[in-house]
Amino acid sequence: MGTFGEDLRMERLSRGIGLEKITEITKVSQRHLQALESNQFRALPGGILNKGILRAYVKVVGLDEMDWMTRYQRAYIASGELLDDDRNWIEFAANVGRARIRQRDLVQLRLKWLGAIALMLVVALAAFLAIRYFGYRSGWWPQMLPLREWFGSVASLVTRLVSSTATSG
Repeated sequence: MGTFGEDLRMERLSRGIGLEKITEITKVSQRHLQALESNQFRALPGGILNKGILRAYVKVVGLDEMDWMTRYQRAYIASGELLDDDRNWIEFAANVGRARIRQRDLVQLRLKWLGAIALMLVVALAAFLAIRYFGYRSGWWPQMLPLREWFGSVASLVTRLVSSTATSG
């Protein structure tokens, strides 16, 4: 396994993608892309822009962004060219990346639970309708739930209450 830049270049070449195509798509200058492939981190603009250049490069080539960002950070730190300002940006970007992952996982978890609840409701409704259907066909459903009598008694009770309050008022 070679250095970070060599591995990046080999991945690009194995996919048959030229630097011109990456420049055309990302609008990143070729000298920055060449600096990235040759581990010349000082030739890059610095700060968060380095991650943006790498992110664009990796996206065009079709590589795993998180893996290559981690490899970039390790290679940059190991090169000894790391400035204090860059160290702060790398830490900041890593924290932002972790927060995005957590937020995405939280949304996925909520969607999973929402789907599970919706599925349980559909199953419960289907079971209710099936029981009701077969209950009506066999004739035991109306005796099981005497709703007419119950609603009739509730309606007469409400009528008596309304009439008694109207006469007393």
